[in-house]
Amino acid sequence: MAAKLKTGDKVVVTAGKDKGKRGEITKVLSKQGRAIVSGVNLIKKHNRPTQTSAGGIETKEAAIQLSNLMIEDPKDGAPTRVGFKIQDDGKKVRFAKKSGEMIDG
Repeated sequence: MAAKLKTGDKVVVTAGKDKGKRGEITKVLSKQGRAIVSGVNLIKKHNRPTQTSAGGIETKEAAIQLSNLMIEDPKDGAPTRVGFKIQDDGKKVRFAKKSGEMIDG
């Protein structure tokens, strides 16, 4: 099945503690069905001091389930579902179901 969400997409979180937050996908973990979104699902990681780093508490983004994300509509920024169309030249492109706008150029 084709990927509905890809790296670089602007998304809205639809469920969980960060519901309503917006961010950009920095990495997609397709085997786990998860993605890392900038500024969303922040966790505290306690690091042990090593020879190269001082250690301490680091804040970083954790992966979030793909089913809890919806792509932003390019027209008005509202969350929308993704559909696929095959263009005249045979290229498969994604489009926003809410407005009909193309997501991939």
